[in-house]
Amino acid sequence: MYDFQTVLQRRGSNSVKWDVSEQELPLNLADMDFTTAPEIIAALQQKVASGVFGYEEIPPTYYQAVADWYEQEHGCRPDTDWLVFATGVVPALSSLVRRLSHPGDNIVVQPPVYNIFYHSIENNGRHTLANNLIYQTDHYEIDFPLLKQQLAQPLTTLMILCNPQNPSGQIWTYEQLKQIVTLCQQFQVTLISDEIHGDLTLNSQQYTPIFSLPDTLIQSTIALVSPSKTFNLAALHAASVIVPNAALRQQVLRALNNDELAEPNLTAVPGTIAAYTKGRPWLKALKQQLQANYQLVADYLQHNLPEIKLIHGGASYLLWLDCSAFKIPAAKLAQQLQESVGLLLSDGSLYRGNGADFLRLNMACPPAILKVALQRLVQGLLQIVSQK
Repeated sequence: MYDFQTVLQRRGSNSVKWDVSEQELPLNLADMDFTTAPEIIAALQQKVASGVFGYEEIPPTYYQAVADWYEQEHGCRPDTDWLVFATGVVPALSSLVRRLSHPGDNIVVQPPVYNIFYHSIENNGRHTLANNLIYQTDHYEIDFPLLKQQLAQPLTTLMILCNPQNPSGQIWTYEQLKQIVTLCQQFQVTLISDEIHGDLTLNSQQYTPIFSLPDTLIQSTIALVSPSKTFNLAALHAASVIVPNAALRQQVLRALNNDELAEPNLTAVPGTIAAYTKGRPWLKALKQQLQANYQLVADYLQHNLPEIKLIHGGASYLLWLDCSAFKIPAAKLAQQLQESVGLLLSDGSLYRGNGADFLRLNMACPPAILKVALQRLVQGLLQIVSQK
């Protein structure tokens, strides 16, 4: 019913990901090479067909759709009063950093983690406090003793969590989240949780939304969610900020309105509502394709380059490739792969922590593209190692 096999022609389409030379193959940016659900396309076509493109507001049906989605998909329902619209997870994050902390404050993150977190912190004059995750062969653990020390520092006012984790795809457990939130509450640190990959779990383990924790623990938490990664809708610029505490919510509202991030564009409302009310069958099919793609990568690497350890914590379409066996920095590997075989992967050092041993690969593409990418990866790495 849904097509995940056709290779789309995205060159020359204003795609950031595909703005590369003709011989290059980009599997770096977190952008799927699949068309979105036809139900979403139909909703957007209907909107455009109206011919009227004036100022928009957020209707109650938008908040209802978000709340229904989390109840049906994840077993927890946020109160619709908790929801605030924003024009994207990253713009909202940067706005909240400016509003809820001061220049010079510490903001805790857990490297290796999404590199834009550092931009939101450091470009706004705040200090990154790295609670580096502990690498344990095929997964990461949280250094809770260090986290407690860091949250206890007087200048620590915020923590930014990635739940599930990008780039490793790790799904934090209920108990891990509870421990993080309890520590933040103990030291009066506001927790902002980026949960944009939460819908894309590929195994039986389910992601736990931060707002599903006990009500007494979530009064200083903010969750950032969006259909953009789930349904490949980044250009719709639509996200929801979930804030259970009324006083904190007022600060969030003031931040987003001051930064002009609270008004939707033409596509944001109909696209989000269609995704959350009609997109479930497409998402189910997408997950099946992603699982097949994961197995394709795992099998190919095992047979052709077992020195690479494939890390995937169970969520997202991003694969974390442990290349430490080659003893070559990831930045050099990424550069030489691009130069020698035209394959673009993300340099893991961008995510800090132990990322200098890793490359990040986006597997959300038709199998035909993925097979070519894997051939180039193996060919390129063997060339690099032979020239070492």
